[in-house]
Amino acid sequence: MFELNLKIAFRNLWKDKTVSLINIIGLATGLAACVLLLLYANYELSYDRQGKESSKVYQVMTNFQDAKGKITSTGGSPGDGIAEAIREKIPQVQKIARVGGGDRSVISTKQKLFKRKDFFADPQILEIFQYDFIVGNPKTALNSPDGIILTSETAKLLFGTVDVLGRAVKYKNSKDLKVTGVIKDLPKNMSLRFDYLMSWEFFKSINDYVRNPSWGNFNFLAFAKVDNPRSIDIINSSVKRLFNENYKDQKAENFLFPFSDMHLHGEFSGGKSIGGAIERVYLFIGLGLGILLIACINFMNLATARSARRAKEVGIKKTIGATRLSLIVQFLMEAFLLTVLSVLIAIIIVETTLPLFNNLLEVGVKIPYSSWGYWIGILIVTLFTGGISGAYPAIYLSAFNPQSALVNKNGRAGFFSINFRQLLVVAQFSFAIVLLIATLVIYRQLQYIKNRPIGYSTNLLAEIPQDYQFLTRFELLKSQLIKSGAAISVNQSSQSMTGVSNWFYGLKWPDMEEKGKEIVFNRLQTQYDLLKTTGIELIQGRDFSKDFASDTAGVMLSKKAVNMMQLKNPIGKNIDLFGQQLKVIGVFKDFIWDSPYHSGRPMIINFSKNEGGNINLRLNPKNSLSHNVELIAAVAKNIDQNYPLELAFVDDLLSQKLQSEKVLGLLANVFGGIAILISCLGLYSLVSYSAEQRTKEFGVRRVLGASVASIIQLLSFSFLKMVLIAAVISVPIAYFLMKKWLNGFEFHVGLSVSIFIISIFIAVFIAFLTVFFQAYKAAVANPVSALKYE
Repeated sequence: MFELNLKIAFRNLWKDKTVSLINIIGLATGLAACVLLLLYANYELSYDRQGKESSKVYQVMTNFQDAKGKITSTGGSPGDGIAEAIREKIPQVQKIARVGGGDRSVISTKQKLFKRKDFFADPQILEIFQYDFIVGNPKTALNSPDGIILTSETAKLLFGTVDVLGRAVKYKNSKDLKVTGVIKDLPKNMSLRFDYLMSWEFFKSINDYVRNPSWGNFNFLAFAKVDNPRSIDIINSSVKRLFNENYKDQKAENFLFPFSDMHLHGEFSGGKSIGGAIERVYLFIGLGLGILLIACINFMNLATARSARRAKEVGIKKTIGATRLSLIVQFLMEAFLLTVLSVLIAIIIVETTLPLFNNLLEVGVKIPYSSWGYWIGILIVTLFTGGISGAYPAIYLSAFNPQSALVNKNGRAGFFSINFRQLLVVAQFSFAIVLLIATLVIYRQLQYIKNRPIGYSTNLLAEIPQDYQFLTRFELLKSQLIKSGAAISVNQSSQSMTGVSNWFYGLKWPDMEEKGKEIVFNRLQTQYDLLKTTGIELIQGRDFSKDFASDTAGVMLSKKAVNMMQLKNPIGKNIDLFGQQLKVIGVFKDFIWDSPYHSGRPMIINFSKNEGGNINLRLNPKNSLSHNVELIAAVAKNIDQNYPLELAFVDDLLSQKLQSEKVLGLLANVFGGIAILISCLGLYSLVSYSAEQRTKEFGVRRVLGASVASIIQLLSFSFLKMVLIAAVISVPIAYFLMKKWLNGFEFHVGLSVSIFIISIFIAVFIAFLTVFFQAYKAAVANPVSALKYE
């Protein structure tokens, strides 16, 4: 029986090749979109969950408090002294490690030199994260101060092989280190990624602030491993007291938070996790299942739209004794056969488009062919798709009355069935219009954030890392860059203009109130010409100047800092920065140094000859961009011929901060288009059904003098009406969802009526083109042939 039903299914699919092709295209597209989105969701859900003991790894966090103990914010960098305090006083924490660095620094051999991301850590980091060692001993790899661990990719870049144990490398072209291990490359969905890892003792030997950690500074990360996660509440009850016991200038509480939850649940309010990327994951899962559902709706519509052609077949089979159950099995067999063909095509589509998908989203999604879970998931999706798409047509077609079927009048093609199909099309277009509205809202929000005043001029502003020769010979580099004509101004600073990693407590000033101790400041250290180079706007006073020797002990304050410090006449006031007396020489407008989505912390800029790290360049507008880059490369090579120049444009760096919303907008664009495409296939099926049922009516109307235009209008209006009903349903849904999404931003656009009008117009226009094609075909048909239809 199974073999017979399979043959019948193949025969029916081949007999009506057009309908079968449309069905396969719709289902395959929907399945491919669904699988891609579910793979991406799984990629996000597996963030920082590598390793068997990832559930035991915790990050040390900090809840900052006001004078009354109310939590004001939560940060991922605890006080620099917390790791040692936990190690000494909390025996329930088996392992704890500090992690610092994270810069792109020079790593070299005698023959090769590259810039890669560095990290420094305590030896316990290897027991906490359990990296996969290719060579080396994880128990001793970081015990020696001169030991260094390379990733496989870095080892191959430097030596061409991973068999490099004991080989010599140089850090920043000056410090000799010995390779003590090589580990497998870290996956992209791992937050703590590096290219090479060095010991904490080495970190201490090259940095004074590491040797003398202060609880008021927040430079390092700290990770702990707890053998019994069920005891975490008891552990945190002890950990939270450590900060205030060791530091009296500010109230705060530390706590351990599961590191595997940071990516998905890393947003905090009042000291509690309120979400994070998990909301985006839910959105992608819903989007994938929604697209698959509308593809299944198409199958139902196409199957029932061709019901008249199957009615006689059903009638004859019932007359000769076929049961309804046997007919249901037959039609389900056809549905599953078509679904299996669609799944095979969908897998090919996914395999083909996955590299493009990864490049667009800058992720590392892979198809886990070796995983049973993947194939079980494909089987579940196949059964779900075949069942949901085939069940209604099977029940619908098998219920035809034999007598009515044999005279080509089925008993179920009445008011209810047509309205059910219309309901399905309305659901399809409601979903598609919601996606259209979401796409426009996300685009407008991105443009709004992108065009929000930065506070300085990004046009022709570039930067290069300041390492080795560029640090010791900065004045020479500056003079040659200006002399070459590549730049009109050059400045040295401790941080990038787009990066915030230096914030602190403890600033003191005259008449400071008690609550002033609670203020967290950002700090940028720099030399001369900062404002000239970057375009930061000055409100009062002046920039640091060589004409004033005292400016080496000067400081500039942001407008927000002045307001929060309640300084009425800030110029000339003395402030205390960790015991150093500084005089305020200028006040500047606030600029974005942190997230473009939120207002930043109050900021100070102090003069420092020694704190380098970044070189800002205002490029010469008289030259082309490419010529400026060539000139900079030539100057850099002249000063240090082995140094790999890394020139970055501030515009690009700011754009990277919008990556998560860009991903969301891109997915809404692509999969919204897919949803519209599949919805149009569904609409096409319903128009085909209606035209088929009304063939004689159109023939009579044509004989009686009806024009082609009137026939098109008659057939089109009822279907465009369904799209308009979908718009009425989708607008309040989209409004609610987008309002909630926008409220997550401190700065956001309003929901303009034009967004909804444009989305509805696009949906109606696309639907009209779909309907018009089939309506025109029905309207110009020969009326004589139409009258012979029955």
